[in-house]
Amino acid sequence: MGAEACEIGRLPEELLLAALARTSTRDACRTAAVSPTFRAAADSDSVWACFLPRVLPPLAAGELPAVPPPPRKKDLFLRLSDSPVLLLEKRVDQA
Repeated sequence: MGAEACEIGRLPEELLLAALARTSTRDACRTAAVSPTFRAAADSDSVWACFLPRVLPPLAAGELPAVPPPPRKKDLFLRLSDSPVLLLEKRVDQA
């Protein structure tokens, strides 16, 4: 069954992005298997920006390698959630 045969695949992109942004990160990843349209939406920066804090707190020195931040919000989320991160004053588990 192609994307055009699926009624939900006919949703406007903005509506699909808004719906995915209100799910969990796990559900956002799972929807990528539905169709190419859902995959593009599930990988969208606008969806993953909703899963990241608006402002990232300052990290303790040496917590992340001195490399540029990932270009995509999804990659940044995965990088930060890969392991706990030490902040200057406290520890936050990114689970």
